[in-house]
Amino acid sequence: MKAMAYTRSGPSEVLQLVQVATPTPKDHEVLIRIHATTASSADNRARSSKSADASSDLRPGHSAILIPGQDLAGEIEAVGRKVTRFSKGDQVIGWSGLRLGTYAEYTCLPERGVLFIKPACLTYEEAATLPVDGLDTANLLRRANIQPGEQILINGAGGNMGTYAVQIVKHFGAEVTGVDSTAKLDMLRSIGADHVIDYTQEDFSQSSKTYDVIFDVIGNRSISTIMERLNPNGRYLTAVPQISQIIGWQWRGRKSGKKIIFWAPRTLGSYTADFAFLKGPIEGGIVRAIIDRCFPLEQTAEATRYVESGQKLGHVVITVIQDPPQRMVS
Repeated sequence: MKAMAYTRSGPSEVLQLVQVATPTPKDHEVLIRIHATTASSADNRARSSKSADASSDLRPGHSAILIPGQDLAGEIEAVGRKVTRFSKGDQVIGWSGLRLGTYAEYTCLPERGVLFIKPACLTYEEAATLPVDGLDTANLLRRANIQPGEQILINGAGGNMGTYAVQIVKHFGAEVTGVDSTAKLDMLRSIGADHVIDYTQEDFSQSSKTYDVIFDVIGNRSISTIMERLNPNGRYLTAVPQISQIIGWQWRGRKSGKKIIFWAPRTLGSYTADFAFLKGPIEGGIVRAIIDRCFPLEQTAEATRYVESGQKLGHVVITVIQDPPQRMVS
């Protein structure tokens, strides 16, 4: 099978198209023919880390080849002998976790992993944005218990998680302020943001305005600064937790009632609840994936460079298998 892989840390150029063996599912695994995955900042950071080094050369079939990628949308090609939840031909979305490996034509995932039937209303490209960014956003917002009329600020509203967050929060009747760069403000208005802040012109953390919830996708402000912008009993949601600061603030926050809700590893039951939380608004056409560009697998390096540029609006998708055109959700 074809895959984009690397053996040493570095920039996008270390990614190379290789031929590797198609995996075989174990008893409790399914083999998925991947139609689409995404290019993300998290994958870029992992590839750039020194811990990404695998070997000094790149050879087809070499055990040290690292195939990046965490999310996927695809079709089950084969099932292990003891699989009961899925069948050959099921269209699914999934998260590979530390296995990575979705920048490829096939991968195997455990049937009891983060794996769900794809919403029929979505194309594979749209569905590929759900397993990581969609479900992580849903988890934080579900735990925040957003109420109608609350004031919500989303820092990094024009990115992967931010575009989902704007739409979900509006669905629950809150008033949304989106913070991002100049080029993304019109898009944020188009998906429901009531107010926008251009961070190149204004620093929300220096304003006197306070919010009931601040959803921080970027993590470029200290927790102390963020907490000052929260109303009493406000909630700070962070996708990039600063654990050392959180520990101190969890104790201090009790006096004001302010709460920190942060991303952390969770159980399959929690993922199932997150998917149910998001599935209704998606199938109702209320929440949609915002896709900037799609790149073929062979242009993955170009896709990752585009992500690194900071110019993207929403998601960048890697199309692994070219399917006949499908109707995009409006």
